[in-house]
Amino acid sequence: MANLKLLLVGIGNPGQKYANHRHNIGFVILDAFLDSSSGSGSYQENSKYSLARTDENGITLFYLKPLEFMNLSGKAVAEIARKNGIPAENILVIHDEIDFEFGKLKLKGGGGHAGHNGLRDIVEKLGSNAFYRLRFGVGKPVDSSEVPDHVLSNFKPEEKEKIPELVKASLQKISDWIRERKNGFQKNSDTQ
Repeated sequence: MANLKLLLVGIGNPGQKYANHRHNIGFVILDAFLDSSSGSGSYQENSKYSLARTDENGITLFYLKPLEFMNLSGKAVAEIARKNGIPAENILVIHDEIDFEFGKLKLKGGGGHAGHNGLRDIVEKLGSNAFYRLRFGVGKPVDSSEVPDHVLSNFKPEEKEKIPELVKASLQKISDWIRERKNGFQKNSDTQ
């Protein structure tokens, strides 16, 4: 039986100076999911991206962190998807969401990019918006001119305290998404 291939993408900005910024929550969650996986993969890195892979229970999971800055995320996503024959609907992108208050989590399929430059580039380079998104609320400043500074700032101390439980909730949403994809894949395999 064929393996189900899924691509998990955490988007953020590379480098230590960005590591704890709101914009990098996608990297944080992806790393935590890889750490929690029993398939024990580790990242292989080049100048364009970090990529890990696990194989378990008939599912090949790719873990991708594009390393060419947030607004160029699409290049690596499109390359890995094409190379491995992964359709857009089997891709989950984990990202910060300023339109949600801090801590709100939402998983959705398809849709626009809502001004998020990382998502905009992924839609453009993939040629599809059918991928899924796990949106992690980071709040929004009152003055929209402060958005760039806001997403490139660290979480407040009271927010930091809640990050571990929010990451845990995010991992559960990713696991649920994987299970749904697997169930759909098996149904399709059974009917063929």
